[in-house]
Amino acid sequence: MFKTPNWRIALIALAVLALDQLSKAIVLRSLGYAQEQVVIPGFFKFVHWGNTGAAWSLFRGQNELLAGVALVALLVLYLARHHFDTKSLLGQAALGFVCGGIIGNLIDRVCIGHVVDFIYFFVRHGDREIGFPAFNVADSAICVGVGLVFYNTWRGEPHTHSTAPPTKTKPINGCGTETQSNG
Repeated sequence: MFKTPNWRIALIALAVLALDQLSKAIVLRSLGYAQEQVVIPGFFKFVHWGNTGAAWSLFRGQNELLAGVALVALLVLYLARHHFDTKSLLGQAALGFVCGGIIGNLIDRVCIGHVVDFIYFFVRHGDREIGFPAFNVADSAICVGVGLVFYNTWRGEPHTHSTAPPTKTKPINGCGTETQSNG
């Protein structure tokens, strides 16, 4: 029963979703809103930040619109899943990671009113912190899934190296070229 590509995609998405929601539940229980817990001084901390926008807080305040976009994205991914090499385990993992991540952040948008971001890497520069935008497990899964799609596509492209000798061209009635083989 779980040996079909669609079942594997669903199981991977469910695993991502479970890990994402569990990690966010721990953050919600352990840290108050906007609180921080330094893990590695000057480099890494857990935070409890809300994001009503998309990646890097783009479209901030557009939570409902982005929830709608997430639903449309899930529908499009489902309908176009045959374009993602779902016959290979790598393609199944890619689609499962992306769908699980989208669903994880969608649940936050609907149930909490914002996406919970909690992983924050930074460096100190004088009195300032210069950091990478905070993210979560769902964000990571989406990025890994998209990376796997690119890798799978690149890996599956046929190589166009030819051992045939170069070809010569000659005009055809002055309107174009005709290819002639050297053989």
